[in-house]
Amino acid sequence: MDGFINVLKPTGMSSHDVVDVVRRIFHQKRVGHAGTLDPAAAGILPIALGRAARLVEYLEGADKSYRAEIAFGYATDTGDVYGTVTERAEHPVLPAAEEIEAVLARFRGCITQRPPAYSAIKVGGKRAADLVRQGRVVEIPTRKVTIHRLELLHIDAVRQRIRIDVDCSKGTYIRSLCADIGAGLHLPATMRFLLRSRVGAFTLADAYTPEELAEAGEDAVCAADRALSLPCYELAQQRVKAFYSGLSTTERRPLAAGLYRVYADGVFLGIGRYDANAQEMYPEKAFPPV
Repeated sequence: MDGFINVLKPTGMSSHDVVDVVRRIFHQKRVGHAGTLDPAAAGILPIALGRAARLVEYLEGADKSYRAEIAFGYATDTGDVYGTVTERAEHPVLPAAEEIEAVLARFRGCITQRPPAYSAIKVGGKRAADLVRQGRVVEIPTRKVTIHRLELLHIDAVRQRIRIDVDCSKGTYIRSLCADIGAGLHLPATMRFLLRSRVGAFTLADAYTPEELAEAGEDAVCAADRALSLPCYELAQQRVKAFYSGLSTTERRPLAAGLYRVYADGVFLGIGRYDANAQEMYPEKAFPPV
């Protein structure tokens, strides 16, 4: 069976735990996931079955949406409430809504952030979090990410917390964003709660809990190509063999450069990359029928 499943990962389960559950339900060894979620976080975790695992990279690059709660007054080494407190404010006072909004505005658009040391980022071939737990000092390089939307939903002035919604690009760490917002407000800050509400075309509305997945079975599986948020390109039937052979096709129509889902007579052929300068559609990943 080939396709994607939209799983609603509960808190307390790792992404690998969810993969194991899917393997048992579908009796399938080839299972992968797109976009790791920390065990403490909940939300959307797209799971690939069979040959769909070859397309996971195109989902990992998709934009994502989150809802997070930030607690002010203390910071931890992990950036969330499960870490060790490293800083604490004596009498934290949350600023007025206008000041909070002004700080949030600085983080909209293209920003630079440093991912947390407690993360799955590889340093010298090893996970940064594992190195930190071994007592090693790990310095993660900064990276450019894009915050498409950052909305203030709620302010709890009594408990010094705010709730935000975030739409962001691949590679954004919400824990780092929360800490940076705190720094902008001159308060130590920690991510108290995180829910991933969207990965590309996958949303909470069509997600299955592990229990619901066991009941739904094959009805929960989405066709591999339909899970990708990429534009479609229709290839002439006589160029299908060329596509599968790795040969490009000249395309004079005005198209935006980038990745496309390629079809011929409604049949999914794979992923193509259009070069606008060369006016050529190049096969990037063929997905021939079984």
